[in-house]
Amino acid sequence: MPRFTEFDFGVSWVMEFFHQDWSCDGPTAAEVVAKHLADVAGKHVLAVRRDAETLLDGLPGTALELLWDAATECMPAFHLVGGGAQWTRTVVDLCDARLAAKPKVRPLTGADVEDGADQLDAVLREIEEARFLAEEVRAALTDCARSCTPDLALRVLMKAMIQSPGARLSPARYARLEAIGSALHYGEFVVDNVRYLVDEE
Repeated sequence: MPRFTEFDFGVSWVMEFFHQDWSCDGPTAAEVVAKHLADVAGKHVLAVRRDAETLLDGLPGTALELLWDAATECMPAFHLVGGGAQWTRTVVDLCDARLAAKPKVRPLTGADVEDGADQLDAVLREIEEARFLAEEVRAALTDCARSCTPDLALRVLMKAMIQSPGARLSPARYARLEAIGSALHYGEFVVDNVRYLVDEE
């Protein structure tokens, strides 16, 4: 029962947009997100919206800023996007605009609504062991796992791993991430994004 995509999805997919050259895709962060949302199927948009709403419902603005900063290469300064909560609300609004323009989208079902509740302890362990991340980022990820969903926290954690200069994974730890990803019905290339961090020595 696979997800609708083999690749990353939801808010963690949006975080990929903010690389060093993100402004080549648009003059503002909102326009960059709108451009990408316009180019994908409706299920991608629904997944982004669900994640962003979950973040807004579960976390304060300061925690949201920590997560967006940790998981993006070059997030615009938050005073330019209204702060963490307003920025996440903007993402929801952009999804709503895209869905209104093309309204015939089937709702997410099956594996696509898996929240990973039964993987909470496993996800918390991976967050705790990510000592290469700042303590406040790990705390925000822990709150995300507990107050949002373990699925969302794991995907944001992996994005933060990619952006952390000191990130390294043992083969055993990567195998644990793969096992959690399998339980969450992730596609082939979601956990694979952090495979290059495995230290084989």
